[in-house]
This record gives sequence, structure tokens and C-alpha cells, in this order.
Amino acid sequence: MGFFVKTAPVKESAAVPLEEPRFQRLRTELHHKLVEMIDVSKLGHWKQDRLRREVRLVSQQLIDETGEKLLEADRDRLLQELQSEIFGLGPLDKLMGDPTISDILVNGCNQVWVERFGRLEPTTLSFADDAHLMQIIQRIAAKVGRRADEMSPMVDARLSDGSRVNAIIPPLSLEGPVLSIRRFGVRLEAENLLSNGTMPEEALQLLNAAVEARISTLISGGTGSGKTTFLNVLSRYIPRDERLVTIEDAAELRLQQPHVVRLETRPANMEGAGEVRQRELVKNALRMRPDRIIVGEVRGEEALDMLQAMNTGHEGSLATIHANDTRDALTRLEMMVMMAGYEIPIPVVRHYIGSAISLVVQLARLKGGKRRVVRISEIVGLKKNRYCVRHIFAYRQTGVAKGRAIGRFEATGYVPRFLQRLRASGIDLPESLFAARTLSLDNAEEQA
Repeated sequence: MGFFVKTAPVKESAAVPLEEPRFQRLRTELHHKLVEMIDVSKLGHWKQDRLRREVRLVSQQLIDETGEKLLEADRDRLLQELQSEIFGLGPLDKLMGDPTISDILVNGCNQVWVERFGRLEPTTLSFADDAHLMQIIQRIAAKVGRRADEMSPMVDARLSDGSRVNAIIPPLSLEGPVLSIRRFGVRLEAENLLSNGTMPEEALQLLNAAVEARISTLISGGTGSGKTTFLNVLSRYIPRDERLVTIEDAAELRLQQPHVVRLETRPANMEGAGEVRQRELVKNALRMRPDRIIVGEVRGEEALDMLQAMNTGHEGSLATIHANDTRDALTRLEMMVMMAGYEIPIPVVRHYIGSAISLVVQLARLKGGKRRVVRISEIVGLKKNRYCVRHIFAYRQTGVAKGRAIGRFEATGYVPRFLQRLRASGIDLPESLFAARTLSLDNAEEQA
């Protein structure tokens, strides 16, 4: 049996249905025994498929050893869940295989919620106890060289499929260990954003042209509004002969170009040393001959270095920022620049931002979970030391029907100034594209 201890067969009893509490206790008992029987020193020398076969064989022996003759359905479920306990995320594995789930939220061992199509709903899943949940969290952290304990009670990590993980444990969490998983299992294309009503065709045409012509763009939105997904979609329009450098706290971007260098920050080690922040990565990226620098999320003093890059030969760079409004996004950028530690006058900071960023795309998650591009705006400089923001396209919410927001897309009639720059790049967008009018509506909204 390889690296496992063999056990003697046990006489079987009559088959009986296994109630859920007994099933959970039995799974926990078998898992503990299984872990004790593994010769950890040999794990690294075995291929994954062979490991799984060995675990399944010994799991079958342990089930026989219980003295219970289980129904086939209960037996298969036990075998599957024991595999998940050893190689996966335990009870969460079945959720990870569901493409309709975008978020998995674990609030202690007895409460698991998921988000489907923008709406939260509870599940019947649970962990045996807090120790069981902690074991899953520690396994996730260990795979990316991080840890979860009293000295490091907050963890940011990612799974092999690109899903982003955050965990916070006691004493900081009063509900027991808390685990949040943001999934990125399904890659959306521009056509998906049109079909699901995220934006109209006219908006996509403008963004396509802006990205190709190297118009620096900031993608703004609240938590869960779809900023990262949107940035991934826009990357499709970057010319394939350009060299891109991405900078993230937890790598989740999946750019659609062949020449991409991915950089990721690093937290401090157990001695408090070795931390690498986004600012250091932005500075280093400038030495890597990038055509564009893409910052997954601007959240600190690296904003100054990013703006310097945009103003000194790296036009067309892209970044996301947490903000609920276009002007709020610009104000947040100002605050982040000031975090760099330099006493730069506010008028200078604003001039720097106004000259670096030409386009701001504002996203929002509306009532009922719908995600929309609510504004596409041009920054046309400063007037009396205030940003001149001109909205090109906008989404107007008109009400709520069946628990979901309804509304319409509009072209405001404003013709962006960078249209001349697009034409100089060989991209000719007709001015009629921006004529004031109501744009095509989501069919579902019209019916509502």
C-alpha cells in the first residue's frame, strides 16, 4: 500500500442510511485516522494520481473498519469527501466546481454563504469545528508560502485556478475563522459584457479605440463591481506586439496577450523582514522595458510612481481603484500620492493626475446584483484648480422591478477631445457615435 499502514478487514453489518450528524462525525474520525496513517516524508516522491489512488484505497479500508455496512451513496460520498479533505478544500470543493458561484463566504465553521448572479444565498454546508476550518485555511496559506496563526491572523492568497482568498482568524475575528474566496473560474469576453447588459456596443467601440491608441485609463468601482473582470476584457485590445508588466497584491489578472510579465507583492516573513510592496514593484517595472504597466489595484503610495510612468512614456497604462464615483476616484488618487511622503502642493498633484489619466470608467453593482458601466468620462484638465470631468456615456437607473434595478444607457452628446488622438493613431470613430440619445436597452430590463 505504499506509504500507508495496512489494516485488517472487519466483519460487515447490515446496510443502514447514514444521518447527517453521524456522517459528519464519521468523516471527521476517518480523516483524523487517515492523516495519522500517512507517511508524510514520502508524499513528495509520489505523483498526484498515484497519491489519490492510495488515499482512496486506504479510505475504503478505514470505512470497512468502522463495522458499518453503508449504503452505496453514503460510501461514495465519504470517499469523495475524504479525498477533498486531503487534497482540496474539504466541504468547499463542491462549491468550487460550480461555475455559477462567484463568491464563497465562510463565517465560522457552521455558516457558509455563496453569491450567484450577484445575490447572496446560504448553503447547508458546514465544517466539523473551528479546528477543521483552520486546517483548510492553513493549507491554503502554506501553498503560497504564507501562514495563518496568532502572529499573522490575516492572510491574502490565491488558489491554483486564480481565485483570490482572504482569511482572518481569532483573536481578530469574533466569529471564529472567517474565509472569503473570490472566484475567477469563468473568463468573460467583450461579447459577454454586451449580451449581459454591462455596457452598450457604442461604449465598447470607444474603449476598444482608447486602449489601442494608448489612452491611459482608470477603472473605478466598489467591491464586487467587476473591475478586474473588466480590466481583463479591455486587455484584449492591447496590440499583441507590446510588452506588458502587471503588478498586483494577489495575482488574479488573466491578460490575453502573449508578452506579459506578472509581478506580485510579498508580505513580511516571521521575523518581520522581506516585505515587498507595490511601490517597489512599480519602480522595478520601469527598468524592465514595459510598453504598458498595469496595476491590478492602486491602493497606496505606488500611485505617485504609476502617474510618473504614465506621464513619462508609458501612456496607455491601466489600473483599477476602489471608489463609488468618478470624482471620488480622483480624490482617492490624490490621497494616495500624498502617502508617498513628499510635500507636494495639491494643485501640482491635481495637474499631475489630470495630465496622466484621460479616461475613467465607473462600474457599479446595482440592486439585484446587476453590474453596469454607469459612466465613461474624459478628464480634460483643470479649471480653477478643479478637475474638468466630461461624461461621454452614462447609465440612468429608472427604478426597480422584481428586486432588480432597471434603467437605460445614454450618450450625453459630449464628443471627447482625444478623438483627434485616435485619428492620429489610425482609428476613425465617427462623431455621430456620441450624438445625444438613448442607447440599446437590455431586453430583460425592457420586459421588466
